[in-house]
Amino acid sequence: MKLFEELKWRGLLYQVTDEALEQKLENEKLTFYLGADPTADSLHVGHLLAYLVAKRLMDRGHQPILVIGGGTGLVGDPSFKKSERQLLTIEESLKNAEGITKQVKRLLPTAKIVNNYDWISSLNSIEFLRDVGKHFNVTYMMNKDSVKSRIENGISFTEFAYQILQAWDFEYLFDHYNCQMQIGGQDQWGNITSGLELIRKIHTIDAQAYGLTFPLVTKSDGTKFGKTESGTLWLDKDRTSPYEFYQYWINTADADVILRLKQFTFLSKTEIDRLEQAVVEHPEERKAQKLLAEELVRIVHGEAELKKAIHVSQALFSGEIKDLDVEEIEMGFKHLPAIETKEDLPLIDALVALELVKSKREAREMIQNNATTINGTKVTDLDFVVSSEDAFGGKYTIIRKGKKRYAMIKHS
Repeated sequence: MKLFEELKWRGLLYQVTDEALEQKLENEKLTFYLGADPTADSLHVGHLLAYLVAKRLMDRGHQPILVIGGGTGLVGDPSFKKSERQLLTIEESLKNAEGITKQVKRLLPTAKIVNNYDWISSLNSIEFLRDVGKHFNVTYMMNKDSVKSRIENGISFTEFAYQILQAWDFEYLFDHYNCQMQIGGQDQWGNITSGLELIRKIHTIDAQAYGLTFPLVTKSDGTKFGKTESGTLWLDKDRTSPYEFYQYWINTADADVILRLKQFTFLSKTEIDRLEQAVVEHPEERKAQKLLAEELVRIVHGEAELKKAIHVSQALFSGEIKDLDVEEIEMGFKHLPAIETKEDLPLIDALVALELVKSKREAREMIQNNATTINGTKVTDLDFVVSSEDAFGGKYTIIRKGKKRYAMIKHS
């Protein structure tokens, strides 16, 4: 399958700046770039699609430059945002840049990585206005959809100038690295075309530079993609554990799972067609969801973390948590209701403190009815005492009420 055919089939092609790009990508090897501003110290799942598109291009022989926006991150992209971002300090921006640099290295280990702070910080205000700003028409800038949506509510000059800075990125990479293409989500179209305009004004109208965008990911039920009950789905395992990451994908709706397999995995058309048939004929087996979850955890966190995520999932499903280690307990029970204690605690008091029951009387009934499990073992002793000696790693006691309701005691 040709590159453009595959991108279309996978739902990864939204718009291109020049129809000639299809043949260009098929017959030549281009250097292209993808940027991410360090608004946090981790990328989230919304960024992941972009880096996987970059990997698909890379696998076809095209050379990526991954731009970390240590400079543009100080300004903030207004594209389709309802209000202005809170400005980062230089220290915050560079620290965040360091965090996401580690992540993009893991996703694309052989790609060239640069930080635009290196060239943006060397611009003084006079150079910026005379050498770069003079090429931009204010009316042209205001007509960009990404800016137009903010005009009514107000936009600062700082954010208004963002598209100039990103355009300067493209020009700098075009000039210094022969970078001919920028890729990004559909919300980046205005910034990408601004870069193309700048390149053609500084060089010539015939300068060969291109832009390619892919659709923003949405869920079929209209809810926001990449959001969980606990918040954003991050790529940093300390923010979103591999188990939580695994669970997000394994709970993908049948209506979404095939498109997610196309967009986020490198499975072949034959494999995905087979899984699509399985969704129709045996949806209860959730084969497509399981493979989607495995592939994504493997891509983002590696094989070892995938094994842990599966182990935790199986243990929680069966209720057999005895064999979990401390790291797996932390991974699987991160968001449980919890209390901390330095002392041993009678089980009856613990059940009340964790709000698993409303009273000590109800706690006694729960224990006598064989509905209380401590660290995977049923407990019917009314005098049982929760102790750090019996805890996972001396740190965590997991109490289960019935079959599904868990809570945690942290021993300090």
